[in-house]
Amino acid sequence: YDVPDSSIYAPAVTWAAEEGITTGCTDVRFCPSRPVTRAQFAAFLWRLAGQPPGAGPQFADVSPDAYYATAVRWVRDEGITSGCTATTFCPNAPATRAQLVTFLWRRAGEPDARGGHGFEDVPAGAYYEEAVVWARDEGITTGTSSRQFSPNDPVTRGQTVLFLERYAR
Repeated sequence: YDVPDSSIYAPAVTWAAEEGITTGCTDVRFCPSRPVTRAQFAAFLWRLAGQPPGAGPQFADVSPDAYYATAVRWVRDEGITSGCTATTFCPNAPATRAQLVTFLWRRAGEPDARGGHGFEDVPAGAYYEEAVVWARDEGITTGTSSRQFSPNDPVTRGQTVLFLERYAR
C-alpha cells in the first residue's frame, strides 16, 4: 500500500518481490523510505546471486543462526566486503549509498570506470570513487541530484531495490 504505481521504484519493488530478493516490512507495506542495514543489503545481494553457500570465517558480531549469517559469510568470501573492522561486520548499522555501490561494483568484478562522476561530494581518492563512476556509467544511479551523490546518507529500501534492479539488467 505504500508504493504508489507512479513512484520511480515501483517496478523495482515488484521485480525484487517476484525474484525473492526481498519481501515487505509487513504483509501489506514495503517501507520504501526505511534505511537498509548492512545485514539486509548482504542478504538482498546474496539472494540476487542465487543464495550460494558461504564457507569462510564469520565475523564476531554475526550470530551463526542469524537469517543473514550465510549471506554475510558469502559477501566476505567473494571479497565484496572485509567488514567495518577486521573482525566485525556491523550488521545493524545503516548501509550508506557509498557502501551499496561499492558492494555492487566489487560483485561486478571491479570493472574499470570510463569517465568522471560529476558529483561535488565524491572526493578524489575516496574508497568508493571508482564504484560511483562505474554505477553512474552503468545507469545504476544518477545521484540524489545532478551534482550530489550523498555518499554518507543511509540508503533506503526503495533506493536499494532500484539499484539492484538496474544492476541486474
